[in-house]
Amino acid sequence: MRKTFRWTLTGVAAATLIAACSKPADPPTAVPAVTAAPDDGHAADAIAWRHVASDAEVDAAFALARTEGKPLFVYWGAAWCPPCNQLKATLFNRADFIQRSRAFVPVYIDGDSPGAQKLGSRFKVRGYPTTVLFDAQGTELTRLPGEVDAERYNELLTLGMNAQRPVKAVLAQARAGGQGLGADDWRLLAYYSWETDRQQLLDAKDLPALLQQLAQACPPAQSDSATRLKLKALAAAGDAGEARPDAAARAMVLTLLADPPRARAHVDLLTNNAAELLWALSGRGTPERTALAAAFDTALQRLQADETLSRADRVMALIGRVGVARVEQPKPAPEQALTPAGLPEALLADVRDLSARFDRDIRDGYERQAVITTAAYALEQAGLLAESDALLQANLAKSHSPYYLMADLASNAQKRGDTAGALRWWAQAFDGAQGAATRLQWGAWYLEALVKHTPADVARIEQVAAQLFKEAGAMPDAFYERSGRSLQRVAKQLLDWRQTTAHRPAFDRLRQQLDAVCRALPAGEAQRPACEALLRPATPA
Repeated sequence: MRKTFRWTLTGVAAATLIAACSKPADPPTAVPAVTAAPDDGHAADAIAWRHVASDAEVDAAFALARTEGKPLFVYWGAAWCPPCNQLKATLFNRADFIQRSRAFVPVYIDGDSPGAQKLGSRFKVRGYPTTVLFDAQGTELTRLPGEVDAERYNELLTLGMNAQRPVKAVLAQARAGGQGLGADDWRLLAYYSWETDRQQLLDAKDLPALLQQLAQACPPAQSDSATRLKLKALAAAGDAGEARPDAAARAMVLTLLADPPRARAHVDLLTNNAAELLWALSGRGTPERTALAAAFDTALQRLQADETLSRADRVMALIGRVGVARVEQPKPAPEQALTPAGLPEALLADVRDLSARFDRDIRDGYERQAVITTAAYALEQAGLLAESDALLQANLAKSHSPYYLMADLASNAQKRGDTAGALRWWAQAFDGAQGAATRLQWGAWYLEALVKHTPADVARIEQVAAQLFKEAGAMPDAFYERSGRSLQRVAKQLLDWRQTTAHRPAFDRLRQQLDAVCRALPAGEAQRPACEALLRPATPA
């Protein structure tokens, strides 16, 4: 659940500067004045979206793009997804974006629409949200970063639409030495959404080295692009546990942190990756780490207070500060509850105050879904589990997707060691989940918790698994992408569970049910082998 906050907030984080790389830009002094589109708080509907869920509908959209001589813009999202809601609250409702959308064919794929997960395979999209720009012939031009602010996103969109070549060709030229690449080319690479690439340009494991190569190859005149590429390379190295205590790189980051306009320009990378940058650039317990952590905290406090940023971005700056304050602490296990120990009281007060203030001030439902879930995560990361719970529970009735908040409540309960509470919340989250793919995903989490904590409750485990297989049988794309991965998790849990002899009769009944689902798939259907491979042990029991 929480990995999404790394990039989406894949997706909520904020104001990145897209200006000529040869000169720094002035910092914004106020939120840009934007005329809101009239739509009762749902101005995203003012965009002439083509809602598609089948290959035929996609082909028709591309045919329209060719007829009108326009590029095609794909937005892949889900109703519950916090960063998707952030896009709706800050980008899709802007009059300038709505006007810009007249110049392309806007395609919306709701991940819960029947057939949408199969389209996920076609477009090579997985995480929500993903936005991709194609030319009218179907060639992918670029993937746009949902983590930058709306104004920068619009500039990047224009850049992609005006690009003479797809980013794949630009990357090949950059890797060959970069001769002939201009400022716009380097900007396309620096702001490409590597997090949603899905190996369109390269294998994910090669990304840190590639980013480092690009940062070194980017001409000095393109300083902002080179800075962004360097920050991404360092963050990737830190995330992989690689320490690179490079004095020159550390000096570059310190200079960046001390420069408010430039720090704001790269706010998404600094807030999302503060701890990773510290791990990459300094050793544990060293004076270098102490100095770097202090510089980060100062810069993040400034961003946290910056009212020209969105509320979600400001909460992300706060989460970055918590990560910096914990950088010397051992990494906890995923299900281990954090405590406030070692965190400054002033920082804890900021987490409490900002969460309460934003909860009180937000009026837009899309923004609430994005910000409250982020603030609850900030409270949890600060070791304030009870207050995280209180915030989530107070917003259940205000959320259009309360099952997402219930999943967070289940996670919090599990970290407290409250197994019964966790199972209650998982059950409520699954019962309330909406949308075919979402129900499989939430159900897989619920089943995993049941198998882990109450493996002897055969009746309930069989009931939940049987419900999931029943729903999968009613879907046209149950074994593709996100839905397929959910069913694979279900199968893994059940295969482990069957090792206990008393569980095998129930397992055998479930396998018979799934076999019937597989047989009902059309002959030659690509997903049939994936279905038939589930619930088949690798070796005899």
